[in-house]
Amino acid sequence: MEWWGVLEGLLLVLVLAALPLVLFALRRRWLARSGSLVECSLRISTRSSRSGTPGAGWALGVARYSGDELQWFRVFSLAFRPRLRVTRRGTTVLQTRPPEAAEVPMLYRDQRIVVLADSEGRQIDLAMETSSITGLLSWLEAAPPETRYPV
Repeated sequence: MEWWGVLEGLLLVLVLAALPLVLFALRRRWLARSGSLVECSLRISTRSSRSGTPGAGWALGVARYSGDELQWFRVFSLAFRPRLRVTRRGTTVLQTRPPEAAEVPMLYRDQRIVVLADSEGRQIDLAMETSSITGLLSWLEAAPPETRYPV
């Protein structure tokens, strides 16, 4: 009956190895149930601490719209709270551009970069597909009338 102990040990290792995968799947399902998800990479910087390295600082993630805020979640995380919240009020689009050569390996395929400035003085770089950028711009333009948004 010594093999029972070995079998129990192997089963325990298998369950512990599969647990993070199950948690990732449950988290992704929960996020998708709360609103549609958009593949969206993120780079945040303040104006004073902008890195000179073009490909540095990108994190893969997903974003969803929830009322007047865009919520961003890391892909490889078990957290159920967004890592970043961007509110419509006070957020402006500075530019859209294609990724530089050093940025391409860090991003999903066929993404363009949208550079935002928020009311807190942060510069937020979002990398999204063209159709997702159209959705983001529409969402920003649909802000209440008192919000100033340069078109």
